[in-house]
Amino acid sequence: MAEAENPNRVRDGRRVTEEDVRQLMGASAPHFALHLRNRIAKLIRDLPDEDPARKLGLQEIARLERLAFTGEVRGEQGLGEATLRSNGPDEQVRRIPGTRSPLRPR
Repeated sequence: MAEAENPNRVRDGRRVTEEDVRQLMGASAPHFALHLRNRIAKLIRDLPDEDPARKLGLQEIARLERLAFTGEVRGEQGLGEATLRSNGPDEQVRRIPGTRSPLRPR
C-alpha cells in the first residue's frame, strides 16, 4: 500500500471531510496500519483543532497505532486449537527517538 494520496482528495480549495477519513479507515489491518496512519495524518494536519474531520482522524490515528503494535486475533478457538494473534497483545506503541510525527508538516 502506497502512502500517495488520491489527487482529488487533496486538491487546492477542497475541504477535507469526515467521509475522507472514513474512506481511509476502511482497509485497516495490522500490516497497513502505519501507512494509513500517515495518510490520515497528512490529510488532517492543517485542519483546525475543532474540525470534526481532524477529531475523527486523531481518534483513528490512535486506533491504527494500537492495531499496528498489538495486532488482531484471527480465527476461532476450537477443539484443541487456539486463535492466532498477528502480533503480541502486550506490545506498546513505540516511537523512535528523533523521528518526525506524521502530523508535523514537512
